[in-house]
Amino acid sequence: MAKYRKKPVVIDAMKLSWETWEEMSAFIGVGGLAQGKPEGVWVDMRGRPISVELFDADSDSNPRAMGIGMQIPTLEGLRLAQPGDWIVKGVKGEFYPIKDDIFEQTYELVEEAA
Repeated sequence: MAKYRKKPVVIDAMKLSWETWEEMSAFIGVGGLAQGKPEGVWVDMRGRPISVELFDADSDSNPRAMGIGMQIPTLEGLRLAQPGDWIVKGVKGEFYPIKDDIFEQTYELVEEAA
């Protein structure tokens, strides 16, 4: 048996929040390897997306919703990201969400975006 170290790879990433929502949508964009466009969704108290059919068409809110999320198109299909999660663009142009604590343990800042 031998020991291996993961090769250092520089990635692009953004933290999802209300303040970065529009920028995040532009960051993920449409198409690419992920194929698709990110969609905002309401989530329940377990962090699961709530079906659009459950919404009150005359209201901007949903009483069953506990928060918001963004459906991220990944190579494995749609994945839910919630505020505080990081969205990473991989080496092949793919996107995927990572929880904040895992991101902080795995990545370090190389350079601040201009």
